Amino acid sequence: MASHSAHRAQEQPETEDEVSRRTFMVGAVVTVSGIIGLGLAIPIIGGLIPQGTAKTGTWSPLTKAEFGDLETATNTPVKLDFSMTTKDAYLPEETMQDYVWGIKVNPARFRAARPDIFNGPGGKADVPYNVVNMSFVLFSPLCPHLGCRYNWDSAANKFMCPCHGSQYNFDGAHLAGPAPRGLDPLPMREQKGIAELMWIRYQSTTPDRIVISYVS
Repeated sequence: MASHSAHRAQEQPETEDEVSRRTFMVGAVVTVSGIIGLGLAIPIIGGLIPQGTAKTGTWSPLTKAEFGDLETATNTPVKLDFSMTTKDAYLPEETMQDYVWGIKVNPARFRAARPDIFNGPGGKADVPYNVVNMSFVLFSPLCPHLGCRYNWDSAANKFMCPCHGSQYNFDGAHLAGPAPRGLDPLPMREQKGIAELMWIRYQSTTPDRIVISYVS
């Protein structure tokens, strides 16, 4: 009999106060869960979004042997390997290997050959550093179209991208294919007898040269 009474009590409809309390508790749990999820999502999403406001990066040295190859180069670009150290808020510091393309130029002639670098909107320089240093220019190895890695074709005397057919001359000027601009230059400097470069990633698929990030 007691069991039957308990069963009937459980079947009784909830009062208005009970319904309100239960609704409040459900809403509170959902709200707290949403806040926790948002708190986790912000740093994760923030780490995935390219930072276009970076102002500086770190310098990576070239080996003396490779800089010697660049010094003796004539009309052929030199592929230059280098090591760079990367570190961010979520991953430990690590050393990565990469490469750039270097050319030896006549500064005045190169300036005339690459107006897309030196004559940006409003007549201002398109890059925030000296493109020609010690009569050398370094190019990012990433094609400005979609970021594929291009190569120097000695027979054609051109830089050529194997992905979609973009082509560039010795100075990195765009000749053919879907790339929206010429090859992107990288900063270079001489520091205590050592040549150093700075790795920069630019936005692809746009005629404007927009810095996405520096390696630091």
